[in-house]
Amino acid sequence: MIRLGAAPSDGGQVTAGTGGSTLARPPGFRGAFRLDAPARAVYAEAAGIQQLWPTAVAVPADADDVVALVRWAARTRTPLTPRGSGSSMAGGAIGSGVVVDLGGLRELGAIDAQRRRVVAGPGVLRDEVDAAARAAGLRFPVDPSSGAFCTVGGMAATNAAGAHTLRYGAMRRWVAALDCVFADGTRAVVARDGPVAEGVPALDRLHREVVPRLRAADRSTLHHPGVRKDSSGYALADFAASGDAVDLLVGSEGTLAIILGLELSLAPLLPETASLLAAFPTLEAAVGGAAVARAAGTSACELLDRTFLDLARSAAAGKGDAAGAARWDGADAVLLIELEGATSAAVADAGRALERALHAAGAGEVMLAADRDAEAALWELRHAASPALARLDPALRSMQIIEDGAVPPAHLAEYVRGIRMALARHGLRGAIFGHAGDGHVHVNPLIDVRDAHWRASAADLLREGVALTTRLGGTLTGEHGDGRLRAGVLAETWGGARSPAMDLFAAVKRAFDPEGILNPGVKLRRAEPTTGVADPGDPFGAIKYDPSLPPLPAAARAVLDRVAADRAYARPRLALLDEVSRTRPDLE
Repeated sequence: MIRLGAAPSDGGQVTAGTGGSTLARPPGFRGAFRLDAPARAVYAEAAGIQQLWPTAVAVPADADDVVALVRWAARTRTPLTPRGSGSSMAGGAIGSGVVVDLGGLRELGAIDAQRRRVVAGPGVLRDEVDAAARAAGLRFPVDPSSGAFCTVGGMAATNAAGAHTLRYGAMRRWVAALDCVFADGTRAVVARDGPVAEGVPALDRLHREVVPRLRAADRSTLHHPGVRKDSSGYALADFAASGDAVDLLVGSEGTLAIILGLELSLAPLLPETASLLAAFPTLEAAVGGAAVARAAGTSACELLDRTFLDLARSAAAGKGDAAGAARWDGADAVLLIELEGATSAAVADAGRALERALHAAGAGEVMLAADRDAEAALWELRHAASPALARLDPALRSMQIIEDGAVPPAHLAEYVRGIRMALARHGLRGAIFGHAGDGHVHVNPLIDVRDAHWRASAADLLREGVALTTRLGGTLTGEHGDGRLRAGVLAETWGGARSPAMDLFAAVKRAFDPEGILNPGVKLRRAEPTTGVADPGDPFGAIKYDPSLPPLPAAARAVLDRVAADRAYARPRLALLDEVSRTRPDLE
């Protein structure tokens, strides 16, 4: 059903470089397999804050190549870290073993309009799926802000979400089936509402060793009650409710299996929208406004906190826009809201009704936009902080340390105030924004790496954020995954290191990956002893912004800087490296 055709190999060669490995090309592997320092260096970083050099880089030619690679890794007990475009924030796309770039598995099947389904390779970009669906009168509704360059395989790995999760839910809901290769090299399609795939030892162990314990467990300990978005741990509560292993595999961050293909569900396309911008004098009023928007059936409700508005004002002032710089002086928070419907008249009527309700909820100003140009102008505020961040002192780094917390929506104001206070205690600026309707916000603390105590400040901020999230009954990650960043503090929001949830998480990992070769150190901190991979432990052990780190090879540094500056995450890293080598021989 999902077995996809071959993607072309780039013909890479095995080359040992400075600091290289004694690994040899896996037998039968046809894709690029590189051990040279520049190739390894371009995979040592992703969009998050960490840096971790891999031992080697593998770029499979097709799905069968991935299977061959995994079978070799199982025989040699070589750790593998699968990744897509590298746009993930929590460190799940970097590892000290062999990084496996799945970006070349890009076959996109025809839209099945009758069943509202499409088959895609893990390297297909989210926006490519949505464009194909829209051409058939449908849509792919999961829409992270990275949709132009994130892969659907990576989205499934982290249970990605986005602004429209308020109406449509996160990625897990939209994955109908997965074509997987498991840690022993077994390949199978795992589908919803179907029989358990036969001849798969990982699934046999799951049903023999984990399911009985799961049935006996207190279900209330296996999720965060009241939290609307959660990508933390393994989705035990969803699996217990459905019995579908798809629910466990989505959000598992490459620690249980490697995704070779996906069958995705699609949604009907609602062609008309209207948007509102509502400014509130207090956070509490804004949270009340978000509840009103949620009850009205809105498709998106985004929060721009005062910290974010400060940066937007800075951006306006830098452009000489005095009116823009002063506009939101009286607001503690702004909500951006979208309504969807079948007709323009229907959404305009709903917009006017919601405008009245938001005023009644305490909004000081509400702007309604019912045509596309006016809507685009309202949503432009959501992007206004980026220019301001770009103009800040280059020593100030936006370090996404506590960047994905979600709490029950009623506690959102308390959470945002707590984060504000934590930033202030450490003398840090930052921007807070996100998905108010789901009680989920992102935090971009700005840290000066010239400060001798920046590491201590970052570690304290993480610790305080975890404590706050735990106290409010929240999750550390609403949509980005645990990765390496949160693996060491995961237990705190799941009842402690010896809690039923943590014990079952470990049991799930053992069932799928008893030798610990799939993304060790991601999600669960302890590395399996059979891999010989040291647990990196401290999430601040190697921060890519640290000026004391040894420099990467110049060509690799140029590639990574270009990826970050141009958001060129979808470009193949080795192709970019070859391009830099051709055009900038001075960097060799």
